[in-house]
Amino acid sequence: MRSALWDAVRPGAERAVDVPDAPAPVVHSDGQQLQMPPASGLRVTWFGHASSLVEIDGARVLVDPIWSDRASPVAWAGLARWYAPPIALQDLPPIDAVVVSHDHYDHLDRATIEAIARNAAWKTVFIVPLGIGAHLARWGVPETRIVELDWWQSARIGAAQQVEVVATPARHTSGRVSTSSNITLWAGFALVGPSHRAYYSGDTGFLPALAEVGARLGPFDVTLIEAGQYNADWPDSHLGPEPAVQAHQMLRGKLLIPVHCGLFKLAPHAWTEPVERVLAAARCTGAAVMTPRPGESVEPTLRPLQATARWWPALAWHSAAERPIASTRNGDPADRFAVPRCAEVAGR
Repeated sequence: MRSALWDAVRPGAERAVDVPDAPAPVVHSDGQQLQMPPASGLRVTWFGHASSLVEIDGARVLVDPIWSDRASPVAWAGLARWYAPPIALQDLPPIDAVVVSHDHYDHLDRATIEAIARNAAWKTVFIVPLGIGAHLARWGVPETRIVELDWWQSARIGAAQQVEVVATPARHTSGRVSTSSNITLWAGFALVGPSHRAYYSGDTGFLPALAEVGARLGPFDVTLIEAGQYNADWPDSHLGPEPAVQAHQMLRGKLLIPVHCGLFKLAPHAWTEPVERVLAAARCTGAAVMTPRPGESVEPTLRPLQATARWWPALAWHSAAERPIASTRNGDPADRFAVPRCAEVAGR
C-alpha cells in the first residue's frame, strides 16, 4: 500500500497516457447483424472493459454488462467510461443469460441489470456467484430468474438447455461498500456447448487452479481473459498481460481475446499497454490473439481467421522486464509465481 500511494503522489512521477486523448474507433451497431446467428456457431462481441456478448451453440450470454456512464455507486462521480456503449441495450438480440463474475461496480451495474430484468420478452436468467443474488433480488429481479453458483457448480441455458455454464475458481475480492468486503463470491465462467467451448476469467490474480479448469472443461475455442488494469503493487487481484497469456495456455485455449481494458481507468499504466504487452507475450509463446475494436464481432473458429487491425495509437508503454506483474503465493511478497520471460517480452 505504501509503495502504491507513493508512486501515485511522488514529485516528478512519470505519468502515463492512461486515458485516450482522442475518440476510440468504436464499431457502433443498430443490432441488425446480431439478429443473424453466427455462421460458425460461436461469435464474440466485445463492448469494452469486461462486457461481452458470447453467442455459443444457439445460446446468447451477456458477460458482466455495464451500460451506465460510470462504474460507481452514484451517477455524478466515479469511473467514467471513455465512449458510449457501441450498441443500445434494447438493440441487442434476446439474451438467454447474464453472467456476473463479482459485485464490483465495473462488473455489476445496477441500472443495466434492472433494464434487462424489465425486458419481459427476453426472460433472461441471471447466473452469479454465491451471495450476489441478494443484490439482484433487492433490485427487483424475480428470484425464479436468479441462479447462484459455487465454484464448479453449473446451470444449463438455451432453448434446449444445450449450453452448460460452469462457475470456476478465481482469485480476487468482492464488495459494493467497505463494510461488505468479501462477503460475496467471485468466479470465472466456462461456457460449454455441444460444439464449442468458451471461457471468461472474470477478475483474478494468477492461480494454479487455472490448469485444473483447462483439464476438466477445456480445451476452449476462445478465452476472454482480463489483461488490463493491473499494478505491480497489487498483483494478486489482477493477472496483467503476461500472466493472462500464461493463463490462456494453462486453460488449453486456442484463441485469446484480452479484456478488462479499453473503457475505464483503474490503474496507472498507459491505456494501450495491456494489449501491447499481450501481443508481445503472444509472439514469444505462439499464442493466437484477436484484438477486436469495441463493438466489433468476431468468430474465433472461422478459417481463415478474421483479421483484426491495430486500432489503438502508438504510445510509450512499459514492458514486463521493466514492470513485471508477479502474483504472490498465499500473500507472501517474498514467494511469487514466476513471470514468463523471453526476448519479445523483455524488450520491444
